Amino acid sequence: MGILAADNDIWLMIALLVLGVLVLWWFFRSVRAREASGREPLLSLRLFHNRTSNLGLVTQNIQWLLLMGTSFTVAAYLQVVRGYDAIQTGVIFTAATLGLLVTSLSAERLAGRHSQRTLVMTGFAVSVVGVVALVALAGSFSTAWAFVPGLLLIGLGLGVMLTPSVNVVQSSFPEEQQGEISGLSRSVSNLGSSFGTAIAGTILVAGLTKGAYAVAMITLAVFGLGGLAAAAFLPRETGSKTGHTPRTPAPRTSA
Repeated sequence: MGILAADNDIWLMIALLVLGVLVLWWFFRSVRAREASGREPLLSLRLFHNRTSNLGLVTQNIQWLLLMGTSFTVAAYLQVVRGYDAIQTGVIFTAATLGLLVTSLSAERLAGRHSQRTLVMTGFAVSVVGVVALVALAGSFSTAWAFVPGLLLIGLGLGVMLTPSVNVVQSSFPEEQQGEISGLSRSVSNLGSSFGTAIAGTILVAGLTKGAYAVAMITLAVFGLGGLAAAAFLPRETGSKTGHTPRTPAPRTSA
């Protein structure tokens, strides 16, 4: 809410951000108090003591920020600037869906040949290249085909790294903690989706021009570079010390 208020009232934005920090502080303080008294907390703070898992959660958050932010921005651009209807927009997005599908179906084979760290880093690199290609081609050509290469690369990049990031996080904990870390993982991913749409939406609302869409996409690409940097600090091998076999769940896709 604080991010969304940025284009309307700077003081409201600050107030909402401070309120959000206070809510988080209260939550973690109450969790610490429950743990100290021997009661079972909603979320154990011990989950945040694992460096590998923390880095994996950061990459998950940014992945969903990229996915939802890109979906929101490109869909708005196609309908507001290019004048396409919802069906035409959906057809153009088939390129990204195809990329996600191809990499999802090959996730198990890729995981057997490459480390999780390599896959996550590759995914971020390909996604950032896809964003750059999308901005460059869409700005230079009026045809709908100009969106295909960039969206395909973004779909391929996101598909390559979604499952490995989940595996990095969940393989950092033993079997008895899988339910708890799985819930935290999904929450962090959903938070990333909220960030993506809020950040992109705020940029677009602040200046509904062709340039604003490019700025929104470039901003998302910068976050992608941050995800690449976080992935670079992941260990080359994960999961061997906990005895937990990484899972390969099918990544969620946006409608």
